[in-house]
Amino acid sequence: MVILIVVSIPIAFVNELNSIAALVLVRGADFLSVFDKAQRDALAMLFINLHNRGFSVAEIFWGLWLFPLGLLVYRSRFLPRFLGVWLAIAGFAWVTLSLTGVLLPQYVDKVYTYSQPAFFGEIALMLWLVIKGARPPALDAAIR
Repeated sequence: MVILIVVSIPIAFVNELNSIAALVLVRGADFLSVFDKAQRDALAMLFINLHNRGFSVAEIFWGLWLFPLGLLVYRSRFLPRFLGVWLAIAGFAWVTLSLTGVLLPQYVDKVYTYSQPAFFGEIALMLWLVIKGARPPALDAAIR
């Protein structure tokens, strides 16, 4: 489970280079004087679009880690099982949204709209833990 998050971190960091490149182009450093403003703006937009695509690649791993987390919540009996199912559905929704962003970016808005209820699974888990907490079985029941 941890490996999925660890893989996404370098992807996210390398992806930030696209944002830095766009910023350098927009600020117009001296070595960019060979390009006119329209060319620099076009290149900056290219790097911003690349950043969006790179973010979608990192999101794939952010969605994949929800599958083992959902399984752990489902099997734990400390938390309601519906939260584990909801987390697995959220993982599927994130992976679907991410792959759509990479392969069919023109449909991202539609997929995002339909996936919205699934994304609340992570928020539901957080709120459940903050408000109700995890209730381990009583020690007497565990011994029997």
